[in-house]
Parts: sequence; C-alpha cells; structure tokens
Amino acid sequence: MRRLIQAPNLALATLWADQLAAAGVACSVQRAYASGIAGEIPPDQSLPEVWVTETDRARAEALLAEWRRTPEHTWACPRCHEIVEGPFEQCWNCGAERPAA
Repeated sequence: MRRLIQAPNLALATLWADQLAAAGVACSVQRAYASGIAGEIPPDQSLPEVWVTETDRARAEALLAEWRRTPEHTWACPRCHEIVEGPFEQCWNCGAERPAA
C-alpha cells in the first residue's frame, strides 16, 4: 500500500476512506491516533493518512479530485426570491428546495 493523501484531521481521513471503500477502492487510515504524540514528533508527521493499494491509486486520486469540485449554482428562490449561491440545494431564508434545472 502507498500513501494517497495526508488529512488535516481524523474525521476527514475517515470520511475519505469510507467514500473510497464504498467506491470499491481498497484503503486504510494510518496514523489515526498519532496526534497525541505531536509534541514528541513534528506535528505534520502525526496527521492521519489515507493509504491505498498501488493498483487502485490512479482511481482513488481521480475520485478525490472529483469530490473536491463542488457544484456551484446561483439561483433565485421560487418562494421568497432570495439569491442563493454556491453548492446549496436549499434556500437559507425560507427552506425551499432549488428548482430542477
């Protein structure tokens, strides 16, 4: 296995590993609990990492790149006419769902 990516925290590393596993990529989280020794070793050496098999590496990198691109929409709420920007599917003002494109 080889390191795919270093995560800023355990929650994100676990989320990425779970998503990759659900997509059929063999992976594991390494250094899950190494943050407790961050004072004894350099902090960047204690961050959790997601590791994948060499055969799944290219697919895992492609999946991570796809997940990092959030869809951007700008739409007007049909109920309250509020302008909603970003990846949001629901109006922050009244809770109405984004109309189908």
